[in-house]
Amino acid sequence: MAKATLKVTQTGSPIGRHKSQRATLVGLGLNKMHRTVELEDTPSIRGMIRKVNHLVQVEDAK
Repeated sequence: MAKATLKVTQTGSPIGRHKSQRATLVGLGLNKMHRTVELEDTPSIRGMIRKVNHLVQVEDAK
């Protein structure tokens, strides 16, 4: 059975944000504007996305 995935795109800049938010973006695999990554839908990934939800856009990957 295929695991659920999320498509995460960085829409905001980390300039002027806390270092922990920048580190969270890097942990998600995002480091430049408009980059997109597909990540497994797990509670830890959801928590990271929640921390920087103002800097990313999330979609269900199909």
